Amino acid sequence: MRPKAHRPSNLKLLTVGVFVAFLLLFVLRSSFSSSNPDALLPKDPKIVTGRAENCSRTCTKIPPSLSQVLIHYTTSTITPQQTLKEIKVTSRVLQKKSPCNFLVFGLGHDSLMWAALNHGGRTIFLEEDAAWIEQIRRRFPMLESYHVTYDSRVNQADELMEVGKGPECTAIADARYSMCQLALKGLPTEVYNTEWDLIMVDAPTGFHDEAPGRMTAIYTAGMMARNRGSGPGSGETDVFVHDVNREVEDKFSRQFLCEGYMKKQEGRLRHFTIPSHRDGMERPFCPL
Repeated sequence: MRPKAHRPSNLKLLTVGVFVAFLLLFVLRSSFSSSNPDALLPKDPKIVTGRAENCSRTCTKIPPSLSQVLIHYTTSTITPQQTLKEIKVTSRVLQKKSPCNFLVFGLGHDSLMWAALNHGGRTIFLEEDAAWIEQIRRRFPMLESYHVTYDSRVNQADELMEVGKGPECTAIADARYSMCQLALKGLPTEVYNTEWDLIMVDAPTGFHDEAPGRMTAIYTAGMMARNRGSGPGSGETDVFVHDVNREVEDKFSRQFLCEGYMKKQEGRLRHFTIPSHRDGMERPFCPL
């Protein structure tokens, strides 16, 4: 989602830049340590010398994608849309699960950060503004993004809330074949064919009556989590919704992601952990 233009204070810019750089370096260091068992061995000078002779210079080199992220955020005059505390909620989950599959509704100034924090995984961004996608692609061609359209409007939220309570919307099904009016059926095939470990709903636009609103995005995120397979590598999906200070995001996240699945709220961000409803257990749509 194309963010509103604003001028952050120098202190906020510096703080966010340092935080993002620290996060990326921490992830890189952790990834290297876990993938390099020799890092845990005693530092015998002979062993170290021998390894250095046989190892290419790329063994500990920062990947070009992460280098670009560090440079971007330490020199940018625009900060991510979320606050430091809000970013930390998702980054902690990514630290545990990455590399993983991460679906983000929205494409903004924080997209490069999310892709980097999921280094080695797959991060897809869904964006309503085709012109904004092209602008971002020219600057950051490594980001995987797709244009999507929404038929809903914020002024339809009350009607859609009642529709969502019907049996066709509480039945667990693949969103593209669902009979529920809230289900998004025109997303890219890659989105439906992937089991998502994390889903972030930070789009589409929802701050005025004629905007698409996030009703369908929130519902579809919850349905994808419930419809996730129950085999090895499957299980719970972490779903995040931003801007829950607004009425639509507040009510629809509570109704369709369920208060019983909510793990935490930090500022305007809510974190839900939704289990698969295809694991053979008889689960109600929301926990009782």
